[in-house]
Amino acid sequence: MVFKNHSVWRKVAMEDNGFVDWTSLPDDAMIQLFSLLNYHDRANLSATCKAWRIVGASKCLWTSLDLRGYKFNITMAVSLSPRCVNLQQVRFRGAESADAINHLNAMNLRDISGDSITDDTLTMLVSRHKDLRCIQVGPDDKVTSGSIKAIAFYCPKLKQLRLSGIKDVLADSINALANYCPNLVDIGFIDCLNDDGVALGHVLSVRFLSVAGTSNMKWDVVSHVWCKLPELIGLDVSRTDISSTAVSMLLSSSRSLKVLWALNCPVLEQDITVNTVKTEGKLLLGLFSDIRNVFSDWGCSNEIMTWLKWILSHTLLRIAKSSPQNLDYFWLKQGVALFLSLLQCSQEDVQEMAASGLATCIFANEGNAIIDPGKAEAVVKNGGVPLLLDLAKSWQEGIQSAATKAISNLSADPNAAKTVSDEGGIGIFIELARSKNRQVSEAATGGLWNLSVGEEHKAAITEAGGIRTLVDIISEWSSDADGVLECSAGALANLAANKKYSTEIAIAGGVQSLATLMNNCKFRGVQEQATRGLVNLAAHSVRNGPNAREAGALEALIQLTCSPHEGVRQVAAGALWHLSLTNVNREAIAAAGGVEALVTLAQSSLNASQCLQGMVAGALWGLSMSKANSIAIGREGGIPPLIVFAHSDSHDVHEVAAGALWNLAFDHSNVFQIVEEGGIPASFMAALALAYICYGSGNNELAPTGTSSENTSKSVSLDEARTTALKHIEAFILTFSDPQAFAAAVVSSSRAALDQAIERAYILETGLLRCSEAEIGRFIAMLQSSSSILKAFAAFSLLQFTDPQGRNAVYHASLMLDAGAVKVLRAAAASANEPVEVKIFAKIVLRNLEYHQQETLYLV
Repeated sequence: MVFKNHSVWRKVAMEDNGFVDWTSLPDDAMIQLFSLLNYHDRANLSATCKAWRIVGASKCLWTSLDLRGYKFNITMAVSLSPRCVNLQQVRFRGAESADAINHLNAMNLRDISGDSITDDTLTMLVSRHKDLRCIQVGPDDKVTSGSIKAIAFYCPKLKQLRLSGIKDVLADSINALANYCPNLVDIGFIDCLNDDGVALGHVLSVRFLSVAGTSNMKWDVVSHVWCKLPELIGLDVSRTDISSTAVSMLLSSSRSLKVLWALNCPVLEQDITVNTVKTEGKLLLGLFSDIRNVFSDWGCSNEIMTWLKWILSHTLLRIAKSSPQNLDYFWLKQGVALFLSLLQCSQEDVQEMAASGLATCIFANEGNAIIDPGKAEAVVKNGGVPLLLDLAKSWQEGIQSAATKAISNLSADPNAAKTVSDEGGIGIFIELARSKNRQVSEAATGGLWNLSVGEEHKAAITEAGGIRTLVDIISEWSSDADGVLECSAGALANLAANKKYSTEIAIAGGVQSLATLMNNCKFRGVQEQATRGLVNLAAHSVRNGPNAREAGALEALIQLTCSPHEGVRQVAAGALWHLSLTNVNREAIAAAGGVEALVTLAQSSLNASQCLQGMVAGALWGLSMSKANSIAIGREGGIPPLIVFAHSDSHDVHEVAAGALWNLAFDHSNVFQIVEEGGIPASFMAALALAYICYGSGNNELAPTGTSSENTSKSVSLDEARTTALKHIEAFILTFSDPQAFAAAVVSSSRAALDQAIERAYILETGLLRCSEAEIGRFIAMLQSSSSILKAFAAFSLLQFTDPQGRNAVYHASLMLDAGAVKVLRAAAASANEPVEVKIFAKIVLRNLEYHQQETLYLV
């Protein structure tokens, strides 16, 4: 909370020793300080000492309550009730809060505003608080016309009634208002399905009337009735289908009417003859008007101006929320400027609605959270950022929340984000993120999430203590605060994408917090962001891996593979893929049941998105690098879905699935499954697996076990598969064999001829593969196979593994040199009986080994 006069109070309370004794402040100064706190902080501060308990109980501090950002229930209401004797105004949100208000014992209540209230609760409220002057409820379709009648009976002093979202406003209810509420001057039946307009003509006391957004109104009838209302000064028909004829009738026949709002009325706007009308002191305002000049050029009473500003801010907010596609020009020409002007109004509710409208209208597509750069630029150029930041420091939490949300949304635009950062927005976001008001904290953490997308802002967020704040927020908020938790986890995930900040998050306990969050919160967005954060933490630091395991992150990730949300399953599988790339994590995942969970996910993802298929195949690929895991994957039924993925049209899915099958093919029992399930299509990774199968079966490495009949069946099946597989491998090899280029290279052995053959042979699909000594030895041994096809493929594979551009080429070359591959390769290259492909591929491999050997000597 920001205290405007902090320095003055500090000076008053300063003792000779330089320390501040806040309890020495005069009571009136302390009361002023308390008044700048929300009710939650007031109650907490009152509990610190006897002096402040007395000050905190002052009746003047409890004349109004804004409960919208808190989980307000009966228990809390009972604890606050002794302080609420003089409570006059309360704002609430949600059915639970509405029910709890009756337990405040606020017998002097004058003003209520809220939503999600039922007929029964509203009737009980008005029956217990008969001195109500202002009632504002909605949007809410649970309130019926019967509640309006109850309001009329119980609240004879009512001056203002604004209800929105009600289905039907019937004549008998309106007539009850006319009969029992003689002081009712301001009526709003907004966004209602049916209003009895004729009955509204009976409320002779009404001075300001709004039926904005109401449908099924008979304008030709009601215009004749309303023009006879003796006190009617202001009429709002915005967002309705009113006609120009009805407008003309009201303006020409009403003696009292001064201003008619008709914003976003399609029928009226299609009439090209209609424009701003100012006749005999009467004003018509629509989208066709220059509304910006109204407040400066048109003199009117404070009463009218107060209503005008409320109607304008409310209508612009409703228009912004409905996102009509044809109003971009209006927003750029004057809509944004109007919001910024209304932000400077002295009316708190107008400021709040203007900030909320600005936060909404700057979206080009709110569903996809896409900010319109033109509107964002208009806000920045017109000084909107410092204005909003100043309001974000307000002690009024409604304004604070709305302004912070507007800045947060602006921060999603890169150019506006720079201005927000330059104007000190990061520090304000971090301070407000600690708020106990859920709406304020969510808006502030959302701003940090948006700013953390840009690398240029990550350092500033970290230096200002953003990481510690975000970790603490995740630990402090309950799991039902979905918005706060999602934004906080999203900001940490963005920061964790940078290795430097990833380490700081781990040190601050971020791994533990994110893992706990995944276990405790079932909200999809929270789970996705927390999982993404753990992925980034694991990807950047070996140290973070063990920390993640200790915190229970692996168990949480494995559990999330069963999430009902595909996006969560996808992120969880991706996280396990990243973690499985190290031996220690691979063992930990398997020990925690990761193999079974991922196989189950693979089996259920046959018709899922290619992205999910790729992630789960990648995770199984990573786990299959362990022999024990490879056997477990085959035993649990992981081979059939991997074969399906290997047939995918997506190159990425195909490659990772084929890579997993390649690892699985090292185990004999897996080979039979691969054969029985139909093998995999030809590509380099697929051909590797097929070559392993063929080489193994040809060298009696795959001796079947079981009964005689079973052995015979499997042997026949394997022989048939071996024949088919060799044909696939041969077809694959021939796609990289240019007969003319290869023949020329064999005959001349010139460098130019060999270069031409090399251009044909390289496919560069093995950059991420890192073969073991045993795997390299297997391919060297395969060069001496009786099958010319396997020989050619073995040479081709070694060519790929030693490609100078490959990440692990030097490592593979050293293994080959240690294994004596040069002698075998030279024999293959010089043999008169070998196929031309074997000779050429062998020569290229020898050339690669020579290159790597020279590079190693040069480095030494």
